[in-house]
Amino acid sequence: MGIPGAVLVTNNHSREFFLKELAIQIPGKDDIRFLCNSWIYPKWMTVISSNLIAERVFFANNSYLPDETPLGLVAFRNVELVRLRGNGTGERNTWERIYDYDVYNDLGDPDTKKELERKVLGGSQELPYPRRCRTGRPRSKTSQAFESLNRLCSLTHSFYIPSDEQFPQECLSDFRAHFLKAFSKVVIPAIMSAVKPEFGSLKEVRGLYSKGISFLTNITATLAKEVLPGQTLKGILNTDDEAILKFPLPTIISRDDAAWMTEEEFARQTLSGVNPMAIRCLQSFPLSGHLNPQIYGSQESAITAQHILKSLDGISVEEAIKSKRLFILDYYDAYMPYVELVNQLPTSKAYASRSLFFLADKGTLKPVAIELCLPPTSVGLGSRQVYTPDYSGEDHGWLWQLAKAHVRGNDSGYHQLVSHWLRTHAVVEPFIIATHRHLSKLHPLHKLLIPHFRNTMEINRSARQSLINAGGIIEQCFTSGKYSMEISAKAYMDWKFNEQGLPADLLKRGMAVRDPTDKANGVRLVIKDYPYAVDGLEIWAALKSWVSDYTSLYYKDDQSVESDREVQAWWKEIVEVGHGDKKRDEGGWYKMKSVEDVKEAITTLIWIASAHHAAVNFGQYGYAGFMPNHPSTTRQLIPEKGSPQYLDFLANPEAYFLKTVSNPKTCATTMAVLELLSKHSTGEVYLGQGSASVWTDDSRVETAFQRFRSKLLEIEQNISSRNKDPKLVNRRGPAEVPYTLLYPGTSDTGVTGAGLTFKGIPNSVSI
Repeated sequence: MGIPGAVLVTNNHSREFFLKELAIQIPGKDDIRFLCNSWIYPKWMTVISSNLIAERVFFANNSYLPDETPLGLVAFRNVELVRLRGNGTGERNTWERIYDYDVYNDLGDPDTKKELERKVLGGSQELPYPRRCRTGRPRSKTSQAFESLNRLCSLTHSFYIPSDEQFPQECLSDFRAHFLKAFSKVVIPAIMSAVKPEFGSLKEVRGLYSKGISFLTNITATLAKEVLPGQTLKGILNTDDEAILKFPLPTIISRDDAAWMTEEEFARQTLSGVNPMAIRCLQSFPLSGHLNPQIYGSQESAITAQHILKSLDGISVEEAIKSKRLFILDYYDAYMPYVELVNQLPTSKAYASRSLFFLADKGTLKPVAIELCLPPTSVGLGSRQVYTPDYSGEDHGWLWQLAKAHVRGNDSGYHQLVSHWLRTHAVVEPFIIATHRHLSKLHPLHKLLIPHFRNTMEINRSARQSLINAGGIIEQCFTSGKYSMEISAKAYMDWKFNEQGLPADLLKRGMAVRDPTDKANGVRLVIKDYPYAVDGLEIWAALKSWVSDYTSLYYKDDQSVESDREVQAWWKEIVEVGHGDKKRDEGGWYKMKSVEDVKEAITTLIWIASAHHAAVNFGQYGYAGFMPNHPSTTRQLIPEKGSPQYLDFLANPEAYFLKTVSNPKTCATTMAVLELLSKHSTGEVYLGQGSASVWTDDSRVETAFQRFRSKLLEIEQNISSRNKDPKLVNRRGPAEVPYTLLYPGTSDTGVTGAGLTFKGIPNSVSI
């Protein structure tokens, strides 16, 4: 008798159940194990759904390239993939397992209100975008370009995602995506009605942590009634009295509540804050933008050598550039096309900013100049104002603080829309869809990737309903308002997959140079004490080694990659459909013709889903939970000297500063959302945790995985040691915030790794 390689399962019960795993016991032999993780719907439902198959096939925990598949499994392997693709027509139902693509044509709701109409993202050169999961909902009554939202009449109704992307609600992490939507409907309106219009002082901002926010109604009871049991809510909301929302003290002010205002801390956060992947090494001077000068005026920056020479420790601008000591945080091109539109919104005022930093001898950065730009308009020529650190004037340095606030506002929006949402959540979803459509569960790459896709489609659909939608949290709480997602689409124009791995990204930004003597990654950092990059390169090397060990077990040579029809179809669809707006960008993709291509592509994808996302997500509350440090909105421009506004500013600079950044309603709303997004759940699975034996019976894989795990544990020790090294000042800074966002968390289990830990790299984009 042969050894079974697959089982067929039929549900004869009246309702669905979730099949996690099963095993077949054969006397005298090891158990044959089947990892399933799938919803099995009742046989009777096949009568009402042509896309529901009564007999479900599950394969044993073995891996085969397509041409190596045992003959008895070939038909099952092929048919299962066909079923998962569907036929591209019809509206999807919650019980289906069909993976297909669509553009982002469901962010607006023009049928409800004309003001909620938003442009379609994806499918055009003007606004290219990664694809999302197709739902097949009817078209909007307003326009055939949009998908209708008219069925979303209840708080708990959700967009379609394949049923196997919805895990049983066993722990806190399984509730978060649902809770996010309910939170936007219940908690945010309560906040809006409970706080006063303006902060009078920074002391009042700090009062949010000691006093909390009192509500007229019991929001915990309301939320529990709508979506969640009360005990689970207490694990999410930080409240003892259900009528009061309390906030934990953010890390940035936990040791020193004034350090965030210093120049060194402002600069340090470009290297080890919540958005450490935007800073670039300056290659030329004077600075220049890349926009159309006929529309946006001269592209040459107003920053001159005279502005910055006094801060260069006695060397010239040319020497500073040659020795790689000048750096830039440049949001000019990203924001300038939208500044005029944003400034017409009722509660937003913004600039397009450039900030220059100099690398001092002690290895820390210091800001030397900020340029704030406004575009030419029908009523004005535009402006380019340059600010430098100056505490000697009549404003006692508060003009400089206002300039930094606008830079932080630009950075806050870019972080959320590009570094976070676009470069992790959005770009990963097409890979998930293509993986299920073209890589059989028997394929070794399918087994390797699936842990890094867990909960991503779940959280992305919730984001489309509550975060990035018209009138959603992003539009309410960020300066760019209804133009936010367009800004992320413009950023996608410059996105290249083969630049998303950390070494390639560092080289692109000039933050590293090639170094053949570096055996691990082949690069050398320009700033040695660059915490995100130092820790990240160790993580990258460990990931690359694990992926190399794994793939070498199945791909013996380049020909084996080229002849793998599943992986070739997978890659072709990712490039031409899932990221179809970038298919003409041939230089942005690996060719998938060699073993090295496979290793680089898979390592890059896992890096994006795990370490990149951890670096930009789990520090959000720690840094931006204290709003003045990283305001999501800016509401007024810097006053001109001699104007009535300038006199108001001089009379009370601190109050004017607080009227420039987020008001109490926006501040509290953003804090509440960031606290939710920054928390790890008790069910979180971090890099290197568990055992590969759960999903494969190949002992060679388990041996390689344990090497990977051991390396991650070593990295944890390295990070802890570096954070104790007084010479590495960028790892803590004036605020005394140790850099732990890329601490793997492999050694953490259960409660020890849950909550606002400010560390830990989950396998996937799970929140």
